[in-house]
Amino acid sequence: MSRILVVEDERHLADGLRFNLEADDHEVDLADTGEEALRLLTEQPRRYDLVVLDVMLPGINGFEVTAELRRQQLYVPVLILTARGRSDDVLSGFGAGADDYLTKPFELPIFLSRVRGLLRRHEWFRLDVQNQPGPATPPLSAFAFGGKVIDFEQLEVRVGERRMPLTLMEAALLRYFVENEGKPVARKTILDRVWNVHEDTDTRAIDNFVVRIRRYIEDEPARPRHLQTIRGVGYRFVANPELVPGAPLQV
Repeated sequence: MSRILVVEDERHLADGLRFNLEADDHEVDLADTGEEALRLLTEQPRRYDLVVLDVMLPGINGFEVTAELRRQQLYVPVLILTARGRSDDVLSGFGAGADDYLTKPFELPIFLSRVRGLLRRHEWFRLDVQNQPGPATPPLSAFAFGGKVIDFEQLEVRVGERRMPLTLMEAALLRYFVENEGKPVARKTILDRVWNVHEDTDTRAIDNFVVRIRRYIEDEPARPRHLQTIRGVGYRFVANPELVPGAPLQV
């Protein structure tokens, strides 16, 4: 049985979420402020399997709660609930380290589906092969390069004995880069294929993600060799940069 923390300051909404989550066989605790949520999550970091987090809270908001969790290297999955459905707000959530979002008002079956999906951390990364033409390809579970291993099932990057946890969104973006190794990947493509954001919007949140990922996979993050910037386009992942002649493309 999974234990979920619901952070919502409107009591009737919090009670409704708890009722439906408990009916779906989850244990649920409630918090009504961001400060209370951080206290619960930091005092018992392994207690919760998922956080359902409203953005608009008294005191610190949901984005700030998420960012502080990640700063403290707490990687419990976070589902953001927001009444602000603009793409920029969605990207702010992802930039803070959230793993998924849902815009209010939402339908209960969709909410429960998102919750189950985040709780099935391993299955979340499986390719949706039944909806794609051609033969099915096995899911990418791990990728080794340059003395590093990206483990998509365990959600971590390993460098020797060092282990660096990944959020679901960080792992999803890394997997997309790996699957397109050597190819330029446009920021707009990342918005569409990885984050499921289809509107024309600011892409700076992607750049923030890339800065964070470079800290995991680059020996010198300020001088990246594996995750290269292609000016005017986006990025390119190169597992063996010594085998790729020339500098990153300049567009």
